[in-house]
Amino acid sequence: MKAEAWIFIICTVFFVPIAPAYWFITGDPTGTSALVMTSLLTLLVSLYLGFHARQMQPRPEDRLDAEIADGAGELGFFPPYSWWPLWCGVTLGMIVLGVVIGWWLVVMGVVFGVAALQGLIFEYYRGNHAH
Repeated sequence: MKAEAWIFIICTVFFVPIAPAYWFITGDPTGTSALVMTSLLTLLVSLYLGFHARQMQPRPEDRLDAEIADGAGELGFFPPYSWWPLWCGVTLGMIVLGVVIGWWLVVMGVVFGVAALQGLIFEYYRGNHAH
């Protein structure tokens, strides 16, 4: 994670002088506050990644003498196909359209959204992919 931390440190170093320069050039408070928040968020992420990079064992990606075979092995759990994200997106679309069309559609979208979210959360507890 050292490489990722350095990427965010470089972004922080870039955004910190840009925010006051933007303020002096334009006088725009909205863009300046967005740049200040961007600076603080990149600083937050770089501190988090830097802290955890020191606590972890070095990954093969972080070592200069690493071979390709060092990264072999299990990478993690990757879920199979799922239809539940589609239904969660459809219900979110219903809720957004409900604000425009009518509040009755928002209520229907929330009801369907609760069912879709439960299906997404509990899909590995039942059916073909149950654990």
